[in-house]
Amino acid sequence: MSPVFEGFAQLADPTVLLCILIGALAGILIGAFPGITATMAVALASTFTLTMDPVPGLAVLLTIYVAANFGDRVPAILVNTPGTPASIATTFDGYPMAKQGKAGIALTTSAFGSAIGTLAGLLVLIFAAIPLANVALRFGPAEIFALVIFGLTMMIGVSGNNVLKGLAAGAFGLALSAVGRDPILGTERMTFGVLELSDGLPFIAVIIGLFGIADVLDQMLTRKKEGMEPIKNLGRWMPNREERRQIVKPVAIGTGVGAVVGAVPAAGGDIAGITSWSAARGASKHPEEFGKGSLEGLTAGDTASNATLGPSVTTTLALGVPGDSVMAVLIGSLVVWGFQPGPGLFSSRPDLVYTIAGIMAIATILTLVLSLVRMKGVAKLLELPPHFLWTVVIVFCLVGTFAVNNSTVDVVVMVVFGLVGLFMRRFGFPAGPVVLGLILGELAESNLRRSLEIGGAGNILSSPIAMVILVISALAVTLPPVLRAVRRRRLGRREALLR
Repeated sequence: MSPVFEGFAQLADPTVLLCILIGALAGILIGAFPGITATMAVALASTFTLTMDPVPGLAVLLTIYVAANFGDRVPAILVNTPGTPASIATTFDGYPMAKQGKAGIALTTSAFGSAIGTLAGLLVLIFAAIPLANVALRFGPAEIFALVIFGLTMMIGVSGNNVLKGLAAGAFGLALSAVGRDPILGTERMTFGVLELSDGLPFIAVIIGLFGIADVLDQMLTRKKEGMEPIKNLGRWMPNREERRQIVKPVAIGTGVGAVVGAVPAAGGDIAGITSWSAARGASKHPEEFGKGSLEGLTAGDTASNATLGPSVTTTLALGVPGDSVMAVLIGSLVVWGFQPGPGLFSSRPDLVYTIAGIMAIATILTLVLSLVRMKGVAKLLELPPHFLWTVVIVFCLVGTFAVNNSTVDVVVMVVFGLVGLFMRRFGFPAGPVVLGLILGELAESNLRRSLEIGGAGNILSSPIAMVILVISALAVTLPPVLRAVRRRRLGRREALLR
C-alpha cells in the first residue's frame, strides 16, 4: 500500500476526527487565556492521551498545538497581552487596530493569515521530511551526537539575553537525564534507592511541573489587582476588497519567513513573527503605519508565526531535534507510544508524515471555521476571573500526572519541579533547555560513548559532518553575546561623540 494512501486513510477513522474536534475546541480556549501557553496545554493533554492509540493521541496533541496558535490572537488584539509567545508580533498592530474600532477585522484577518501560514508550512513537512530523514540516515554515532548538541545549543542560543543561564539550564537538564539506568551498561545511578526512578525521571511529571504548576504559581504571585479591560467594540468583521489587496504581499512575506525560521530548531513562532513584521515594514509603501494599526503588519506577523508549525514538526520528526518547546513535549509522547523521532522514523513509518500533515490540515480548516463562527464567544472568556482557571489547571495537573503511572512519586516529582520551574522563572532561567537536556541527554551520551569506543575522540574529529555541526553549535552559543557586546560598544561610541 502506498504510504501516502495509508497515511491519509487513517484520517477516515471517526475516532480521529472526534479527537481533532476536541483538540480544536480545547486549543482555541487555551490560547485565548493569557499565560496558558501551548506548551503547557500539550503537556497537560499528553497525560490523558498516553493510554490512547498513537494516531488519535497525536490528533489531540497536534490539534491543540494548531488551535492554540489561533486562539492566542484574541487576547493579543483585545487586551494587548499575547496568549502565547507566538502572538507577540500580533500586539504590535492588533491592539492599535482594536482601539480604532477595527477589532473584528483584525481578528478575522489574523485567522485567515494564520490558516494560510499553517497550510503553507505543512507543504514543507510533506515534501521535505522524508528526504531530510534519508540524508540523516547516513549519520553514525558521531554525527548523531553532534546533531543532539546542535539542538541543545540552538535552544540555548535563542532562550534569552543571558546565554550563561541558558547553558546552566541545559546542563541541569543533561544531569537529570543521567538519573536511572546507564544506557550502555544498564546499571542504576542517581536513583537514591527509589525504585520508581530506575527508568529515569518521569518525563510527563517533570514537564507538567516546569510548565503547568510553575506557570500557575508565577501568575498567582504576579497577579495585578486591576487587569486591563478587554475592548468590546469589535466593529465590522469581514475585510473589504481594498483590505484584501493589502494583505496579499504580507501573507507572501510571512509564509516565506515562517518556513525558513521554523526549520531552525528552537527558533519558534515568536521570532518568525517579529522577523516577518520587520520585513513587511521594509517592503511596505506605508511603513509609517506599522505599530499604529497596520493591517499589513498584523497579517505578516500572524502568517509567519503559524507558518513555522510545519517546518518545526519536520525537524522534530526527521532529525529528532525539537523545533520548539511544544515539539519537545511531543517527542516524549512519541517515545512512550513506541516511536523514536529521528532519521529512522520515516524509514520504518513513512505513512506517519502524511497522517500528521493530514491531521494538522484538517485541524487548521476546522479551527478557522470555529474562529470565524465563535470568535465573539471566545472574546468573552477574557472577562473570566483568573482564579477559576488556576484551580482547573492545578486539578488537571494533579489528576493527569497521577493517572500516567498511578504513582504518588510522579505527583511528588511534579510538585518539586513546579517549585524548580518557579525559581527558574523568577531568576531568568529558561525552562526549554532543561526539557531538551532531559529528553536528548541519554541519546547524546549513548552516541558519544559508542563513538569513543569505535575510534576514540578521533572518530568525531575525523567526521566533516560532525565537525561542521559542532562549529555551528558553538557559534549559536558564542555569537549572540559577541554581537550584543559589539552593539553596546558602538552605541557607547556614538553617545561619546554626541557629547
